[in-house]
Amino acid sequence: MPNADRPDLTLFLDIVHTLERIGAPYMIIGGFAATMYGITRTTFDIDIVVDLKETHIQALAAAYPPPRYYADPEQMRSSIQMGISFNIIDGKRGEKADLSPLTRDSRYRQAFGRRIRYDIKWPGEASFIAWCARPDDVIYGKFLAWDEGRSRKHEADIYDMLVFQYLEADPTLADTFDEAYLDTQAQALGPDVEELWQSIKQAAQDEARQ
Repeated sequence: MPNADRPDLTLFLDIVHTLERIGAPYMIIGGFAATMYGITRTTFDIDIVVDLKETHIQALAAAYPPPRYYADPEQMRSSIQMGISFNIIDGKRGEKADLSPLTRDSRYRQAFGRRIRYDIKWPGEASFIAWCARPDDVIYGKFLAWDEGRSRKHEADIYDMLVFQYLEADPTLADTFDEAYLDTQAQALGPDVEELWQSIKQAAQDEARQ
């Protein structure tokens, strides 16, 4: 779980609260979600997928007005149409948050339909409930990232999340982890990903049994 040496996520957390308040559909993915589900490395990978309608765009822009903030509604509309990320910037603190529209990647849609409510605990913040990708969908995202760049950090993240699941470190996630789904996805991505997955599974099972 998070600890005090994590990066300052003031703007990111505030945006999550704002999306909740304005009723905008969203989902936390990537490194931050993985942190909730057991990875041990410090990560600055903060990703939010959003499905914004015009009323949400107007409300989000109004929540972050100039001159302190940059939250351009035209950029949001264009980004949604083009399927690219847009950002909200806090000029006073020098922080930037990137948001990805649901239109950015068709693979987001399945995960978005499976998203869960999860209790997030962060140092210095009251715990709060937010929409997050399921642990198995976060691991699937790690499959895709590893297949693209073969980074060892994704291997380590998958391993940490699997050990976390096998140890039942958070019993509330018991019904949100589908190993057979990941078996199928790894196989579909090809022999390299499937071999990686089977190897990490075996190592995580061995670790959990100790």
